[in-house]
Amino acid sequence: VQLQASGGGLVQPGGSLRLSCAASGGTIRDYAMAWFRQAPGKEREFVSRIRSGVAYYAGSVKGRFAASRDNAKNTAYLQMNSLKPEDTAVYYCAADPPPYAILSSQEDTTQYDYWGQGTQVTVSS
Repeated sequence: VQLQASGGGLVQPGGSLRLSCAASGGTIRDYAMAWFRQAPGKEREFVSRIRSGVAYYAGSVKGRFAASRDNAKNTAYLQMNSLKPEDTAVYYCAADPPPYAILSSQEDTTQYDYWGQGTQVTVSS
């Protein structure tokens, strides 16, 4: 499976963006799909994960970001609202095929088998 992330860009604080993660080479229907981000000089951090219609979020984005997926399009999405300068980072999508990571490990990057190339999100006035 290959993942292609897109949709990043420059947005003002308070603005919105929707990231897409298109999969090819196989179906992600049964995969858990996640988003991570990495700011300059920082480690890659968990943002969200969705599987079977249930989504989990990092505390820093809860209430502002929403993960979704369209299995017919083999694509996952991350809707980002009320963006803040501290959301600036490269955003990566990742896929976790069955058997899935246990709940306590879902934020661990090593649990994901497939990664997209990343898309830059910059929040600045």
